[in-house]
Amino acid sequence: MISIHVLNGPNLNLLGRREPGIYGTATLSDIERDLRAQADTLRVALTVRQTNHEGELVAFVQEAGLAGAGVLINAAAYTHTSVALRDAISGSGALAVEIHLSNVHARESFRHASLIAPVCAGVICGFGPMSYRLGLDALAALMAARIPTPASED
Repeated sequence: MISIHVLNGPNLNLLGRREPGIYGTATLSDIERDLRAQADTLRVALTVRQTNHEGELVAFVQEAGLAGAGVLINAAAYTHTSVALRDAISGSGALAVEIHLSNVHARESFRHASLIAPVCAGVICGFGPMSYRLGLDALAALMAARIPTPASED
């Protein structure tokens, strides 16, 4: 079974209350509930975590990558600042997809640059909670493509 870790960075625990005009009214629990239902349909084992601490997020990425799990990551502000997170994705060999609720390219200029995008398979942003669902679909497909199919016997 494919394993995917959904990793959330700082302040995402405040979703639903934090700047609803930008991030919407869905809570992280709402998003997790929807992802778990989608993961069941995709036959994906899902681990969901959130932290406000950079080092802990780095450890989560390393754990997932070293275990061969895919990483669906909303690193939030660490997207734009964390070389350590970039190195964790790259160093652990994690197949990662970066996601954001808001369209970071339509916001402040400091949000336009991602330090982790170059080591991720792709980036999805601007679709609210749907960014998570789109990311899960994409990552599950990428992970499935990595699984070797048994050779047929003649």
